[in-house]
Amino acid sequence: MPVSPRQARYLDALGVMRYARRVADGIVPDASAAAPTVAVLAETSQPFTAPAASTQALAATPVASHPAVSTLPPADPALAWPQLIAQIAACTACGLSRTRTNTVPGVGDPRADWLIVGEAPGADEDATGEPFVGRAGKLLDAMLRAVGLSRQRGVYITNIVKCRPPDNRDPAPDEAGACAGYLERQIALIHPKLILAVGKVAAHNLLGTEEPVNRMRGKVWQWRGTDLPVVVTYHPAYLLRSPLEKRKSWDDLCLAQDVYRQRSGQPA
Repeated sequence: MPVSPRQARYLDALGVMRYARRVADGIVPDASAAAPTVAVLAETSQPFTAPAASTQALAATPVASHPAVSTLPPADPALAWPQLIAQIAACTACGLSRTRTNTVPGVGDPRADWLIVGEAPGADEDATGEPFVGRAGKLLDAMLRAVGLSRQRGVYITNIVKCRPPDNRDPAPDEAGACAGYLERQIALIHPKLILAVGKVAAHNLLGTEEPVNRMRGKVWQWRGTDLPVVVTYHPAYLLRSPLEKRKSWDDLCLAQDVYRQRSGQPA
């Protein structure tokens, strides 16, 4: 299948080599227009490989049932962000506060259009106070670069809980509940056009469902009855363990990009 100019840009952003098809007279000169794309298996330095997959069409929008939450009053972001970060740093609302080294509130553009929500900090994040800084973080960065984004531009990255659970276990419901107000405040301050839920913990807590991630993918959800769209994908740590699933995450990124473009009034 020929690749579109859009797909070619994504593949180039990931450093994926594209091979030309041989014909009787030699090599087809315009590989992007006439040759199928061959995705090269990722090496350690480039853990995310985008396959030659067409952009997934927008699906019907199911609304996950979840009790409504109160909206915090608006505030000057220049004052609200430092206050929120200080509140998170001083939080003792659950037992995770007793075992943490640093709180991990989030990182990125405070006026981002994309909000990336992961599960919980790991050991590297607990040590640095920044989310997604280990191997999974490098993979997430590569995924974002593939759609022209980075944690410095257009994206804010945070987690469901702001402290590391011991032994990197999933956060317990009461721990996620203790942090829920912080995430709600971040959403209110950022006012993103799209949430990308990364992993089952993020998807379950954002959407109030226990559906498996593979059943939540490929659909556009709404955050708690609002018009804020949520797209669900696999956690980068899972992709490191199951590299064959990277193709599906590529589809998820394409879906998220289409949702964002549609919401922003941009051409596909």
